[in-house]
Amino acid sequence: MIAPGPAIHLPAFLNYLQSEAGMSANTISAYRTDLVQFFEWFDKHGPGSIFKVDLKVLARFLDHLHRRGLASTSIARHLVSLKMFFRYLVLDGILAESAVELLSSPKLWQHLPKVVSPETVDRILAAPTPDDCYPLRDRALLCFLYATGCRASEATNVRLHDVHLDEGFARCVGKGNKERIVNLNPVARAAIEAYLSHERPRLVSREDSDRLFVSRRGTPLSRIMVWNLVKKYAARAGASAEVSPHTLRHSFATHMLAGGAEIRALQEMLGHASVQTTQIYTHVEHSRLKAVHKRCHPRG
Repeated sequence: MIAPGPAIHLPAFLNYLQSEAGMSANTISAYRTDLVQFFEWFDKHGPGSIFKVDLKVLARFLDHLHRRGLASTSIARHLVSLKMFFRYLVLDGILAESAVELLSSPKLWQHLPKVVSPETVDRILAAPTPDDCYPLRDRALLCFLYATGCRASEATNVRLHDVHLDEGFARCVGKGNKERIVNLNPVARAAIEAYLSHERPRLVSREDSDRLFVSRRGTPLSRIMVWNLVKKYAARAGASAEVSPHTLRHSFATHMLAGGAEIRALQEMLGHASVQTTQIYTHVEHSRLKAVHKRCHPRG
């Protein structure tokens, strides 16, 4: 049970994120989880009043997260949650100003996303076999994720009428309910067509669903199901245990950049609001080229 304090503003804040900011349920859940941790810390170590939160208080909380062993990316996410919450309090007239704006994020640019090679991706896409329960669905899902760079949550929300195999594209809805067009390469188109023709009709025989990817009961695949399927086939392909749906997204972006894609075009493909988010992949590609140079140059 969270004691009275800043936590009393949480329900209104979450409602604001949904109704005014148009954020997804997954994003809102992440904000809630982060803020509950802050409230619990605040009840024990805070100044007792939301009006007394200053830079020192916030710095002590971030230091608390650091001592817990959280990665810089996790601490940065907590900081984003705090900034959004305190901005809301200012917007709603509860606070006159927010001290959290004076805090800067940890050096996220030092953290590069995990990627796998195109050869490893090929092994993952080929991992489903007839011995699996639904190999056509699983292969179609894997091919879709890598062909489009979609997030797992975006893939689960794609509906049948969003997919246009003849034209080679699909519509997906990303963060902030922003719709974008994603391209389907020939491999993904063939895999999806096979799934739609031979496997999906059996899966939806007892459940009327318009989602592209469905479970054995005909209900939409969940984000956790997608996560587990990617983990399963990545392990079978001999890939790192850290491979996840987001790894396929990162790999898509890095391979596109290596193939000559422009950063602005990649931003649109990934659905990033800011090109600064996309630019992290230029660091990934630069790191890869440095590793190749070191390995191959006679004086490397």
